[in-house]
Amino acid sequence: MGDHKEQQPLRVGAAVRRRRRALELTLAVVAERSGLSVPFLSQIENDRARPSRSSLEKVADALRTTAVELLAAADPACSVDVVRAEDVTLDDFAPRVRSLVRGHHQLHASEFTGDHDAGREFQHRNDEVMYVADGAVEIEAEGRAYRLGRGDTLYLTGGVRHRWRATVPDTRVIIVAVAEHIEALRDRSR
Repeated sequence: MGDHKEQQPLRVGAAVRRRRRALELTLAVVAERSGLSVPFLSQIENDRARPSRSSLEKVADALRTTAVELLAAADPACSVDVVRAEDVTLDDFAPRVRSLVRGHHQLHASEFTGDHDAGREFQHRNDEVMYVADGAVEIEAEGRAYRLGRGDTLYLTGGVRHRWRATVPDTRVIIVAVAEHIEALRDRSR
């Protein structure tokens, strides 16, 4: 079985659609601004047509962004990606961070091994989950301290200020968060 290749073609359609909807524009308005047809724009958004560099720049101009930004926000054409564990020597106790997800996705996941800057405060736009894979951590959030051990999780809603530190050597923490570019929907009824 082969692993997913990192250089997959990008599907720019979803990025174009997200940007257009964020600006509350219709396809007709984007067509008028770009000089491209509504059917062609629809095909781009549904990934049934791949725009040329020139067409992508016209779409980007109509959406008040750049082709580079649209490509950066594009989805990879595949839906499966394997990130292999790094070779770690037993003598390597230095703190390190490893990304568990490649590319620009709706979720961001990282593995923290060892300690890190315990004085650094975080406040993320969107929700996140912290999972202690090994060791133990102490987390300060919303003025309260939480102690977590192996197998424990802590859920933080977007906007919560927090800081954390490992309390035992060889601690491994997995953090999975909704990516910063995603606009989270808030339940206003609460």
